[in-house]
Amino acid sequence: MKIKKLYLILHVNFTNNTLKRFFTSKWFKYPFYFFIVVFALIGMFLTTTYTAMQVGLTKDGGAVDQNDRIFNEIKDKYNQDFKKDTTVFHKNDFDVYQRILTLNKYCPKNAAFIMDAFTASKNVEETHRMIDAVDMYMKRNKRYMAELKRNRISKYKNQPKYIKGSIFDWMNISEWQDFKAAVAKDKEMIDSVANLTGVESRLIVSVLVGEQIRLFNSKREAYKKWIGPLKILSVETQFSLGVTGIKELTAQDIEKNLIDPSSVYYLGPDYERLLDFKTDNPTKERIDRLISYKNHFYSYMYAAIFIKQVKIQWERAGFPIDDRPEILATLFNVGYPQSVPKKNPKVGGSGIMIYDKEHSFGSISYEFYYSGELFDLFPFEKKRFDWNEL
Repeated sequence: MKIKKLYLILHVNFTNNTLKRFFTSKWFKYPFYFFIVVFALIGMFLTTTYTAMQVGLTKDGGAVDQNDRIFNEIKDKYNQDFKKDTTVFHKNDFDVYQRILTLNKYCPKNAAFIMDAFTASKNVEETHRMIDAVDMYMKRNKRYMAELKRNRISKYKNQPKYIKGSIFDWMNISEWQDFKAAVAKDKEMIDSVANLTGVESRLIVSVLVGEQIRLFNSKREAYKKWIGPLKILSVETQFSLGVTGIKELTAQDIEKNLIDPSSVYYLGPDYERLLDFKTDNPTKERIDRLISYKNHFYSYMYAAIFIKQVKIQWERAGFPIDDRPEILATLFNVGYPQSVPKKNPKVGGSGIMIYDKEHSFGSISYEFYYSGELFDLFPFEKKRFDWNEL
């Protein structure tokens, strides 16, 4: 027994001394402290990120577009006196044809899109706005601007050098063709959302373009593997969700404003149930709705409702923005906190780098809306917003 006790004492002392030496050695201390610091930093990062999201610090206030002044000049160009008189061949019809023919000498691709849109829609005012969108980039072409000023097509010995592609350079990249093929697959869903919300399909697609074009980058691994080959839209799954990049907190605000009659964003009782949940776990259901790879219905639904909510907010404040797709897109991008009704809102939002050239979210959406691209699928409607009872 004594020998056994002695053995146990010696064994325990040996073990304790060995462990003590190990735990106090540099081979243990340095790696141990290193991992403690790493995990502490990770915890601090996650905590800070969560807190920032809760208080809205991650929202991008965006920057004002360099052409903001021109956007504001264009908005006042077409007042009530401009509206078409259907009893005669109106002067504005002639002006449209004159401008398109002039533009055709310099930007035949854009002129063709605009002519097709005008033929289909017979919308004189919007066609003028389409040409204005192109003219924003043609102002440095003195010969073109001189022809417009004379209001007649001039004959020159030497024909002007024309632009082979679109005046909107980001529409000349291969990724744009992939996007068009991808969004065409969602036409039925987008039109369904448009019918339910009373928001024009083309307006919904305009904010989709702003969100997707920055993700359609051929250098991205996801583009090489799935988006390009399969012609599908990119679904975001982190801070922003779905194909339209809705933040979770924004989605929650959209839901609350939909059912709160005291909210300045309230659309009325007919719209309250558009986002009703079908399960007893709304948090999970909300995320699942938005990040679905196969069904983008709710991505479009949340986007359309947001657009209509800020539209009604500005209208109630006495500053209607129905005819400002670039402002609606900018507000969609920057979120509720930046939606402050005023006389001269700024066009801008997040900066989007496309092949080393920066564009603003608002300008991208505007240029698509008035480009004539995808007009056969998403044309102008008589009204951008409707109030059909559900």
